[in-house]
Amino acid sequence: MAAKQAKKDFYDVLGVAREADGAEIKKAYRAKAMQHHPDRNPGDKQAEALFKECAEAYEVLCDPEKRELYDRYGVAGLKGTDFRHYQSPEDVFGAFGDIFGDLFGFGRAREAWHRGSDLRYQLDLEFVEAARGVKKTIELERPAICSSCKGSGAESEADIEICATCHGQGQVLRQRGFLTISTACSACRGEGRVVKKVCKACKGRGQVREKKSVEVAVPAGVEEGNVLRLRGEGMPSPTGGQSGDLLIVLRVLDHPVFRRHGLDLVLLLPVSFVQAALGDTVTVPTLDGEEPLRIPPGTQPQALLRLEGLGIKSGRHTGDLIVQVDVKIPTKLSAEQKELLRSFAATEGTSPKEKKWWNL
Repeated sequence: MAAKQAKKDFYDVLGVAREADGAEIKKAYRAKAMQHHPDRNPGDKQAEALFKECAEAYEVLCDPEKRELYDRYGVAGLKGTDFRHYQSPEDVFGAFGDIFGDLFGFGRAREAWHRGSDLRYQLDLEFVEAARGVKKTIELERPAICSSCKGSGAESEADIEICATCHGQGQVLRQRGFLTISTACSACRGEGRVVKKVCKACKGRGQVREKKSVEVAVPAGVEEGNVLRLRGEGMPSPTGGQSGDLLIVLRVLDHPVFRRHGLDLVLLLPVSFVQAALGDTVTVPTLDGEEPLRIPPGTQPQALLRLEGLGIKSGRHTGDLIVQVDVKIPTKLSAEQKELLRSFAATEGTSPKEKKWWNL
């Protein structure tokens, strides 16, 4: 097996002396990044490798702590730090963030790696659909890359020219006193290119409106406000990058009988005071049909009776059905009913008026 090639000296990669200060290192990196930038060397793997190598060198040499470790121990001294090996130009753009575009005048080139924006869609679910899971098909109208021009906005490739003002960089440097300021090129609006003849299908926008049906698999047990993410179903990238995601925001409609508490279902059960006192067996609704429920004698108002395993299922977990007893007191009594209740009160031995419940 061939020996692994030793990594080049970071100072040699950027072409700076070991005593170079931060400004010199930054300037050198700017020149190297421009030279090996992917937009200037499309399809050139060697240039891409040099572009990533320059980024690694700049990351170390612009950080005083990493630079000191590197000067003392070489690359081995960077173990234990957050020093990274860049796998692609996209990693480089992501690592340096906005500084890369602003510093080097490659705003347009960096944008080429930007993904499209996410789309949000509110999906209404019936209570039972949210509890048991469901598949829904939604209809979307959204922008899509124009198939005629592949998003370029030009009638043909021959109708695209490199901007003569900024030479394809998308930005120009302006001198103001002692300051050099980088601003978006007004000739190409920061695009770095000029379209001579626009695409007839999209009128130069690079995008068209499309209608699309998207199937959404809603898992069992979802709740109000949960968000489902569908990768790549959002807005297309304006510069040919990855499309954004479609965020499905769930709204669960109320149920006429059930309320939800976690994975448990809560049911308010009206019973008469006779049923509560003597006990009874009644039928109650569940999500899957009806089930018998025994009301023990002497059940008190607001008592909770539990039917295990009849709640909401989510993964390996299942809630219960909790029945809350709502004792209904009659508001109108016949003369006979009143007499019976008075007789019952007399059998208790003491009038309720004479009882002192606080005597413990």
